[in-house]
Amino acid sequence: MQELYRPEEIASTVQQHWHENDTFKVTEDPCKKKYYCLSMLPYPSGRLHMGHVRHYTIGDVIARYQRMLGKNVLQPIGWDAFGLPAEGAAVKNNTAPAPWTYANIDYMKNQLKLLGFGYDWSREVTTCRPDYYRWEQWFFTRLYEKGLVYKKTSAVNWCPQDQTVLANEQVIDGCCWRCDTKVERKEIPQWFVKITAYADQLLYYLDKLESWPEQVKTMQRNWIGRSEGVEITFKVADSEETLTVYTTRPDTFMGTIYVSVAAGHPLSLQAAASNPALADFIQECRTTKVAEADMATMDKKGMATGLHVVHPLTGEMLPVWVANFVLMDYGTGAVMAVPGHDQRDFEFARKYDLPVKPVIRNADGSEPDLSAQAMTEQGVLFNSGEFDGLAFQAGCNAVADTLVAQGVGERKVNYRLCDWGVSRQRYWGAPIPMMTLEDGIVVPTPEDRLPVVLPENVVMDGISSPLKADQDWAKTTYHGQPALRETDTFDTFMESSWYSARYTCPDYDRGMLDPAAANYWLPVDQYIGGIEHAIMHLMYFRFYHKLLRDTGLVTSDEPAKRLLCQGMVLAAA
Repeated sequence: MQELYRPEEIASTVQQHWHENDTFKVTEDPCKKKYYCLSMLPYPSGRLHMGHVRHYTIGDVIARYQRMLGKNVLQPIGWDAFGLPAEGAAVKNNTAPAPWTYANIDYMKNQLKLLGFGYDWSREVTTCRPDYYRWEQWFFTRLYEKGLVYKKTSAVNWCPQDQTVLANEQVIDGCCWRCDTKVERKEIPQWFVKITAYADQLLYYLDKLESWPEQVKTMQRNWIGRSEGVEITFKVADSEETLTVYTTRPDTFMGTIYVSVAAGHPLSLQAAASNPALADFIQECRTTKVAEADMATMDKKGMATGLHVVHPLTGEMLPVWVANFVLMDYGTGAVMAVPGHDQRDFEFARKYDLPVKPVIRNADGSEPDLSAQAMTEQGVLFNSGEFDGLAFQAGCNAVADTLVAQGVGERKVNYRLCDWGVSRQRYWGAPIPMMTLEDGIVVPTPEDRLPVVLPENVVMDGISSPLKADQDWAKTTYHGQPALRETDTFDTFMESSWYSARYTCPDYDRGMLDPAAANYWLPVDQYIGGIEHAIMHLMYFRFYHKLLRDTGLVTSDEPAKRLLCQGMVLAAA
C-alpha cells in the first residue's frame, strides 16, 4: 500500500469510473428526499481561475455531504455563454463570437472535470444554444400578451463617429474606447419588463427568506426603495400646462423655493427652444452619463429656464431650473427643492444664490442654523402658516390632506426600482422575438416560428452589430405581410434568471419546463454565488421565478431556499 496519496495516478481512473457508471446522474425519485445544490454558472471566459475553484469546491462539498446523508442530490453545471466580452475577443482574434465561446467551453469543461467535481453532466445547458433561448423567447411573447412587456424610448451611450451604441464598459472618461470621440446620450426605443409590478411581492417574500444573508436582503430592500409620499401638481405660470413632483417629506412643502427638472423633461425642452444657452446646457447634461451612485459627489450644475410654477398652497411663483442631478428615468423627472431641509438642494441654492427658508425646528425647538448646511432631521413645523406647531407625522398628514382636498395632490406609494430594460444593441445575445409591420404595428413572433435563431457565422468589425447590418436576416413576413425583425438582443441576465429551472428538465421539448420535474427539484435548496450579484442577478432571479409561477410553470414562490455568498479570492497568499 502506498503511503502517499498521488492524485495524478488515480484521478483519471476514478473519474473514468464516475463517467462510465453515471455516478452523479440523478432522476426524480419521490421515495427519496431531494436536495438541489447549485453554484452560479460560469461565463466561458477561457480559463478557470482560483475564484472559480473556490466557488465550485464549496458547492461540491455541500452536494457530496448531502449525498452521504442519503438524499437524492442534483448538482448541475452549464454555461452563461452570451455577452459582450465574446464580441471584443472575436474582433481581437479575427473570429466570430460563437467559435470563440464554444472553444472556451470545451477547455473549461475539461478543467472542471479534472477538478473532480460531482456534476450531473447530462443536464449541462449552454445559454447561447437555440434549444435554450427559444424558451425564453417564447416566454417573452407570453409576457407581452399579458401586458408585462412594453417598449419605450430610453437613454443609451452613443458614439457619433461610429454611429453605434456603447456599453458602459466601452465608455472611458466620457469617450468612445475605440475612436476617442466624445460619447453622447441618445434616446432610442428599448424593451422593458415590468418588474415594478412585482415590487411589493419582491419585498414581501424577502422576509420569508430566513436562510439568505441579511446583507443581501437589505441591499434588495434598499434597491426596491418602497416609499410613501404625495404626488403634487404645480400649475405652470401663464400656461395651461402642469408639472408633477413626488415627495416623501410633505412636512417641508412650505419651504419649497424652486423646482428642478431633468434635462430631458418636456418643460426643459420647451424652454430651450427659444434659449440657445439653455439648449447648450441641456445638451451638456445629456452627453454626460449620470449614475445614481455618483450623485452625492458630482458637481451639481443648473440653469434657470425662465419658466415658473405656482405654489399650490401659497400662490408664490417658483422658478423652474434644469439640474444635471435630476434624472428623467426616476420618478416624474422633476423634484421640489427645499434648500433648508435637503443637503443637495442647499448646495445648489448656495451655488446659484437662491433663498433658503427654514420650516422645521430643531429638536430643542430652536430655529435651525442654515449658514453651513441643511437641517434634514424631523421636527416641529414653523414658517408654514396653518401647519405651524405640528410635529413630523401630523405635519405630513395635514399637508397631504390639504393638497388632496384641493385636488392638487395624491397620496402615492413609489419605488426606487425601475422596470427592467432588456434590450441590448449588441450582436452576441438571444434575438428579441418581436417584429414590426410596414404600418408600424409591433407584433410578437408566432410560436411556430420560434426560435428566432441568431446567425453564428458572422464577421465582426468592432463597430456595428452584424444583425443590424444584415438586412436579409431582418426581413421577414407576418401572415403574408412584410415585416422587420427586432435587431436588439436580450440582456444576458435573461438567460441567467431561469437556468436553475431548466436544469431540472434540459431535454424537455414540449414546453419551457416539465412541470413534474421542475416542481420535484425546485426550489433550489442551496444556492452559491457572490454578493456582488445581490441587486442585479439575484433580483431578476427572484422576479423571473414569480413570473414562471404566475404562468403556471412552477408552484414555489422563491427560486432558492438558502443562499451562501462565498467571498472573493484577492491574492495568492
